[in-house]
Amino acid sequence: MVSDEQNRVLDPERDAAALKALTHPLRIRLLGMLRQDGPATASELAVRSGESSASTSYHLRVLAKYAFVAEAEHRDGRERRWQSVHSVTSWDGKAMQATPGSRAWVRLSRRTQIEHLESSLVRHEADIAEGRLGHEWVGPSGISDLMPRLTPESLTELWAVLHRTLEELTTRDAEDPRAAQVVLLAAGLPLAAHTPAAATDATAAATTGTEDAS
Repeated sequence: MVSDEQNRVLDPERDAAALKALTHPLRIRLLGMLRQDGPATASELAVRSGESSASTSYHLRVLAKYAFVAEAEHRDGRERRWQSVHSVTSWDGKAMQATPGSRAWVRLSRRTQIEHLESSLVRHEADIAEGRLGHEWVGPSGISDLMPRLTPESLTELWAVLHRTLEELTTRDAEDPRAAQVVLLAAGLPLAAHTPAAATDATAAATTGTEDAS
């Protein structure tokens, strides 16, 4: 699991400039690429992101200014390699309601996470179809959109159980050569009750309560 040293906890007042720097979509993508696939040069990231090397180089320098990335060990002296300083960026939900800027950043970050899930699904399906992942991964993999009714205390407890269990499992699997990187995107988003008319419309438009995991 993630140690305290690997978790960058953002504060809306102390880290206002850093939060503003992360509002650029490409910077979030670059940081995500470095965290998911390891150190890379601006040129390598340009190819993967479809941007120019000049653009990725500039945005990497901005990320470095606010200590999100740092220079990695170079393979040679020709071009800088960059790495993520932390494996996770987190924040306190209540604290991030303090300013319009921090609230806007949380909204952007959440939508970027949804985009990451979509791209990860495409990559996962291609890895299975083209044999880069073995058949043993087909059963355990999946996506669920369950809709339980919980109190605020129960939702808080659910997060704690999830994090504790994940820490136990990643520790257990740390030295197992069969272990692979798993994109685990969890959401706990309470919804206010609809009016009867709105609820009828929502029921007609949505398909929920499914679980695509064995």
